[in-house]
Amino acid sequence: MNDSANPAMPLSAVNLLKVTEVAAMLRVSRMSVYRLIHAGELEAVRFGRSFRVPARAVDAYLRDSFYDAG
Repeated sequence: MNDSANPAMPLSAVNLLKVTEVAAMLRVSRMSVYRLIHAGELEAVRFGRSFRVPARAVDAYLRDSFYDAG
């Protein structure tokens, strides 16, 4: 899941989202996003006291969260 593992993709091409943006995308509270980050369920980068979440990490989290209710 690490973009640095892909040498073809420059780090400047990584799309980072704010916690509030992720919360809006997932329709959950900011605290829920922070809980996912601290639990290790959602990858994030820490900048000082704030976090940024790679957009592909949100996609991966959603992809892995689907289950068949059938």
